[in-house]
Amino acid sequence: MFSKACEYAIKASIYIAQQSHQERSANVKEVAKAVNAPEAFTAKILQQLCRENILESIRGKQGGFIFSVDKQKQIKIFDVVQLIDGDAIFTNCGLGLQKCSSDNPCPVHDDFKGVRDGLVAMVKKYSFYDLALKTETGLAWLK
Repeated sequence: MFSKACEYAIKASIYIAQQSHQERSANVKEVAKAVNAPEAFTAKILQQLCRENILESIRGKQGGFIFSVDKQKQIKIFDVVQLIDGDAIFTNCGLGLQKCSSDNPCPVHDDFKGVRDGLVAMVKKYSFYDLALKTETGLAWLK
């Protein structure tokens, strides 16, 4: 559903949020291993999340990435999806038709609109703080 980059960005953000709860930073190598992603690709994604002020980068030997609790509570899955993949998943036709709309619907338009609306509601509902807590308590997993 989401691109690989978006999936890695979401999982990496959750992992870094977990580490931040324990007052630890996470380096690129550690994050890549934790989310089963290529290290160079992970570094690129983490840089993008830092440029957009979602994550913070700490330089130096003990450096790494952190995700402040305040930001974890503000940032929703929706924000990361929009940043990495854009809004196409929330607006495009389910069959990939260019001219699909309420006035000119494709054969699955009404059904897919419900799916799209449900997806938007879900990704706007959960903050990274919520997701980190679920994985920390064993209610969910990253791998």
